[in-house]
Amino acid sequence: YGHSNQLRQARAMGDYLIVGVHTDEEIAKHKGPPVFTQEERYKMVQAIKWVDEIAPGAPYVTTLETLDKYNCDFCVHGDDITLTIDGKDTYEEVKTAGRYRECKRTQGVSTTDLVGRMLLMTKAHHSNIDEDLDYRKHTDNFGKGPKGHSPWTGVSQFLQTSQKIIQFASGKEPQPGDTIIYVAGAFDLFHIGHVDFLEKVHQLAERPYIIAGLHFDQEVNRYKGKNYPIMNIHERTLSVLACRYVSEVVIGAPYAVTADLLDHFRVTLVCHGMTEVVPDKDGSDPYEEPKRRSIFQLVDSGSNLTTDLIVQRIIKNRLEFEARNQKKEAKELAVLEAMKRLEEK
Repeated sequence: YGHSNQLRQARAMGDYLIVGVHTDEEIAKHKGPPVFTQEERYKMVQAIKWVDEIAPGAPYVTTLETLDKYNCDFCVHGDDITLTIDGKDTYEEVKTAGRYRECKRTQGVSTTDLVGRMLLMTKAHHSNIDEDLDYRKHTDNFGKGPKGHSPWTGVSQFLQTSQKIIQFASGKEPQPGDTIIYVAGAFDLFHIGHVDFLEKVHQLAERPYIIAGLHFDQEVNRYKGKNYPIMNIHERTLSVLACRYVSEVVIGAPYAVTADLLDHFRVTLVCHGMTEVVPDKDGSDPYEEPKRRSIFQLVDSGSNLTTDLIVQRIIKNRLEFEARNQKKEAKELAVLEAMKRLEEK
């Protein structure tokens, strides 16, 4: 949702947003192993509602040639620093030409922090749990090289505000003639498996209005166990709202899809993917009511990617990721040092 927020801000600066997505090769060369494949990333970015078009295989260093190729007036990046493998600012050329704009980086989230949460297996990142010591140690050391702490890669607590939700929400009410479809789940680490599922659900009606029910952290932890969900309820809300197929989100939806919920939202169809449905606390089927009304449908997303698989990819590459994070840190700190020296001069 940090990336989505950047795209939202960029889109507000102009009329048409083209997002350049790097290949796996480029990322491996400059940053370390990517978590998702380029095909997965192309599809994910395309599914974000502020994106008009993607430019696959965009070069890591943004040049004027690239901007001209796509008829872009300017390019936008967050106010953190991106450096090439040899430590140069990747936006130098477009900055010099006056075709660069900056947007604010989203506080309290980074890919690096999410990777840390997956590797730690604690539950301290849930929205209502007293922090445990391991996670606090992780956040304290996070982004701390031997020489200090980088403000870009470090962890700061994500604080949800109503303003942020308003910025992400579509604000559209269902219209007469819309098919109101309800889906529910954790939607943790919002990924291509979720996108494929929501896209399939979206295709079920001519005028779909999709409401996604997100379960609270404790509920997800009850049926998923371990340190799930990796992202807390506030973070998951923004991630799902950024998807172009979703019209509305229920924050902290009940696990059982009740008659009250169906009547309240005037739901005509309830969909679930091919993943296992864990019984409710009392052993009952959470989809009993929609099944009784004959409005329940299983939808095959055609994707086998799950949150578990992403975590497995991370753990498999754990050492490479840890090395990558430390390198990124060191580069950022070196830039900070150089900036400080310039100021002193």
